[in-house]
Amino acid sequence: MTGVEDTAAPGRLVESKLEPQPNREQQEDNEEVTLPPMATAPSHAARLMGRLAMGLLVAVALINIPFNRHGTTLATALPDNAALVITEGLVVKEEHDERIYVYQNDRFRWISSLDAFHHYGYTWGDVRIVEDGFLARFEKGPPLHVLLKCPESPHIYRLEDGEKRWVRDIATFEAEGHVWEDVRFVSCPYLRDLPDGETIPPGSGPPPQP
Repeated sequence: MTGVEDTAAPGRLVESKLEPQPNREQQEDNEEVTLPPMATAPSHAARLMGRLAMGLLVAVALINIPFNRHGTTLATALPDNAALVITEGLVVKEEHDERIYVYQNDRFRWISSLDAFHHYGYTWGDVRIVEDGFLARFEKGPPLHVLLKCPESPHIYRLEDGEKRWVRDIATFEAEGHVWEDVRFVSCPYLRDLPDGETIPPGSGPPPQP
């Protein structure tokens, strides 16, 4: 009967048309993997050259930037091309001049005595020797003295050659170019143990003791 023949035909058709399909893992293995091109990393030498070039640019910029209020640049302030940078606290001495100066607040201040030199903690290793005439291009500040005062006494003394010199009054204090920032507080017994020197101004009578 035709009904029986029709039931067998579909089975053959299904068997003939179905083909085994590769599983997911086989598909992934057969697919060609294409990676994007990798950027070429700069070599160590190239990076080093780049850093050196940047450092050179910074150095050139610093040399030509004014570093104090006088507009003086490092390139013009170097004595004999020595590597001398004008910074706060720089201690210098001209080659044929015994006076020693310290750079404070855009001015060079003469350190008036060895007492002042040692009192402010400077050492000979701090002193830079510069060419004669080097300091002429800079503004000078008031001399740097050692001014001593103890809390229990109103009197102020200037230390010179190991002696204390009484500063008579405020008018004299200002006339000598002193500033309050230079006054150092010490104990009264320490001041009393220092020998008396000539008063400021000279001839002002016996100096009072602290």
